[in-house]
Amino acid sequence: MLRINVQPVIPFSIGQDWNLISRTILPILNYDDVPLPGSSKFGLGDTVQSLFFSPKAPTSSGWIWGAGPVLLIPTATDEVLGSEKWGIGPTAVVLRQAGPWTYGALANHIESFAGTSRRADVSATFIQPFLTYVTPTQTTFALNTESTYDWETNKWSVPINLTAAQMLRFGNQLVQIGGGLRYWVKTPDTGPEDWGLRLQFTLLFPR
Repeated sequence: MLRINVQPVIPFSIGQDWNLISRTILPILNYDDVPLPGSSKFGLGDTVQSLFFSPKAPTSSGWIWGAGPVLLIPTATDEVLGSEKWGIGPTAVVLRQAGPWTYGALANHIESFAGTSRRADVSATFIQPFLTYVTPTQTTFALNTESTYDWETNKWSVPINLTAAQMLRFGNQLVQIGGGLRYWVKTPDTGPEDWGLRLQFTLLFPR
């Protein structure tokens, strides 16, 4: 299985005290032996769109937080690559920076409310605790999980990710390039197993 996430994160100012942060995840997927052995499917998956309303100033104890709605949009180009369902729910993120360390968690829950009736309903909780460390040379080491609990099947998917990324400058453009390993601690019966590889390329546009 190959998965490429196109994931723009864009903040918008909505007054003196608040930001609206848009986080979009559009997956590009390639499945082997799906739907039958020897066959494959390639295309777009479903889009997950999150909106976080976040105070511009941290709390008195240094916490940064945001909360808002999350939407599941059935943008998959093939029924095998998506749920064919519309979904909605709450999402929130909280984090704190302490010197070179950043730690926190992101979570959401999505319930389907429309879509084709021949497909299973979506009821899923996503939890992503994270820990990062940035060196003086702008190398970032990160540890996180991206755990999902499917309430329809009562199954967990729990991958652990360990990555390293370096900030670089190409002309006037800042980029972050990195990669790392993923290990699946828990998966559904038909899910991925054991080890995986993660690569990342991020364009940065600081204000």
